[in-house]
Amino acid sequence: MQLSPSVTIQQTDTGLEYLAIESALCSATIFLQGAQLASFTPKDQAPLIWMSEDEDYQQGKGLRGGIPICWPWFGVSQHEGWPIHGVARTSLWRAEEVNEHDDHIEVSLSLPMRSVDKTYWPHSTELKVVFHLSTTLKVTLTNTNVGDSTIELTQALHTYFPTSDITATQVDGLQGSQFIEFAEGPFEQNEVVSFARETDMVYTQAAPMQHIRTPEGTIAVGREHSTSCVLWNPWIDKAKRLSNFQDEEYKTMLCLEAGNVMEDKVVLEPGQSHSLSTIIYWL
Repeated sequence: MQLSPSVTIQQTDTGLEYLAIESALCSATIFLQGAQLASFTPKDQAPLIWMSEDEDYQQGKGLRGGIPICWPWFGVSQHEGWPIHGVARTSLWRAEEVNEHDDHIEVSLSLPMRSVDKTYWPHSTELKVVFHLSTTLKVTLTNTNVGDSTIELTQALHTYFPTSDITATQVDGLQGSQFIEFAEGPFEQNEVVSFARETDMVYTQAAPMQHIRTPEGTIAVGREHSTSCVLWNPWIDKAKRLSNFQDEEYKTMLCLEAGNVMEDKVVLEPGQSHSLSTIIYWL
C-alpha cells in the first residue's frame, strides 16, 4: 500500500499497528485492528473523539473509545455467548488506500472475510470503511452482498465524544424521534436530552443531524443512510463495571452512534450495496 507524506504506520508497545495522520488540516490515528479510529483533532481546534485513559491496546480486544465498528450485529446477539457488537471491532483489517489531496486525506480499509468465523457470518459479503479527514471527519461503512441470497444485518459507528462535564452537556435534534431504553418503549423524544443518570437510548425515525452542546462548544453529528442512532452514557454504577474505563470517566464522555438498528436494519439483495456514514465537526 502506498502511503502519503502525512501518513505513517506506527505500533503500540503491545504490538497493535495503526496509521498516524499528521497534516495541515488535522491529526488522527486509525488502528488496523477493528479499523478503529482512535483520535481525530482538527487543526487549531479541540479533539472531537474521546479515548479512555485506561485503554491498554490489547490484541483481540475492542478499544474503549474512538469509533468502534459494530458489525454484523449491534448490541447483544440473539445467540448466547456470541461477542457483543459483532466481530468487526476485534478483527484485523487490511489498509487498502491512502490518498492525500489539498483539502482532505482519504484512508480506506477492508475486512478480509476469510478471517471472519463463518459460525458468526456465513454470508458472502464485502465490507469496507473509508475515512475522509479534513477539518471535518466523515466515516463511511459500506456493505456489498456478493452472494446469491438476501442478507440482513444491523450495525453502528459507535462514536465516543468528549466533554468536560456530562451534567452540563445536552443533545439537541432528537426531538420527534422514537426511542427504546432498557427494553422499554417506544417513547417519543419531546425535549433536548440532558444527562443525570445512566442513558442507553436506541432511537428510530431520527433526523439526520444532531448537536452535542458541551462546555467546550457544539459538536455537529450528521448521518447518511441511517434513520437510527444510539445515545449512551454508563453513569456511576455501570462505569465501575466497565473494563478499560476509570470510575469517574463517565463525566467526560458520551456516545452518539450512527446506526442501522431495529426497523432501520440493512437488507441487501444479491449485488446490492449499502453505505452508512457519520459526519462530525465543531460548529
